[in-house]
Amino acid sequence: MASNASNPPPEVSPSTVPMSVSTSSAPTMAASINLIQPDGPLTFQFTNVQDLFDVINRTSGDFLAVTNVYPHHFIQVRHEREKRRRKIRFRRYDSSSGILTIKLPTALHEALHMGIYMRYCAQLVRKEMSESWKDIGSTTFRDVQGYPGGEGDSTGDPWPECTAPSSWPTLVVDSGHSELLDDLRKDMRWWFEASNHEVKIVLLAKFDHQQDHVILEKWEEEITAPPGPITRNRASVQQQNSILQLVKRQTITITRDETTNPVSYNVNGALVLGFRLLFLRDPGPGEGDFILDIEALQRYANVVWAQLPISD
Repeated sequence: MASNASNPPPEVSPSTVPMSVSTSSAPTMAASINLIQPDGPLTFQFTNVQDLFDVINRTSGDFLAVTNVYPHHFIQVRHEREKRRRKIRFRRYDSSSGILTIKLPTALHEALHMGIYMRYCAQLVRKEMSESWKDIGSTTFRDVQGYPGGEGDSTGDPWPECTAPSSWPTLVVDSGHSELLDDLRKDMRWWFEASNHEVKIVLLAKFDHQQDHVILEKWEEEITAPPGPITRNRASVQQQNSILQLVKRQTITITRDETTNPVSYNVNGALVLGFRLLFLRDPGPGEGDFILDIEALQRYANVVWAQLPISD
């Protein structure tokens, strides 16, 4: 959309422009956004709904942080998304800070999370368990106070163990390539806390443009108890005082090797999804953990790298 001379476009936060770019020489909002590097998050100060969607339409990355968004603004933005049928996701909206983080479903972003989730679902089919799993997709979830709320990338939970519409997923897969890994980890913490620990596994899939690799992190929670010798009375106290602590169970790094013909991918381990955490019950006969082996992750990587622009 061309900018109107009588209505100058909104400014992009200078902190989001690479150091090699002079913000004073950027003639328009569109030019500035086109110069944003793919591995740097973009920040925009909310002015009105039209300007926000103009920025969204010009953003090539998958992450946009919008500041100064009051609750009535958020309602307007949400209605406009429905009106335009835009498949953007509201990763998080926090009314107290006025920050709305938006995920834009680029081809790379979708390949990062769907490639993992769909391979898990394929195993459900092979094990004849597809009827025991409910895909939730990017449904909006909110904490007990309504805000902050959030939408995941790929989510699901067991059926019929979780039949209520308000049930939180047991599995969340979130991805990013413009969003920083630390920000993805903040999202991960939100899922566990806002769900009151109904979420059991959060998988993060991050493409690092600078390092040219994919990082997969699997996060869970475990019960910890105060240290000290265990007695019968102390065991009862420990059970009351035990707390849930975040644990990074796995970190898998995938790199591309262009010295081979054809190109190959190095994967340092298989991804294991625990049955009990996914289905909230013990495995029955013939049931067990779900494993995405190295070969499956190599095929996943081949699809992910295919979504990169030629220059990458």
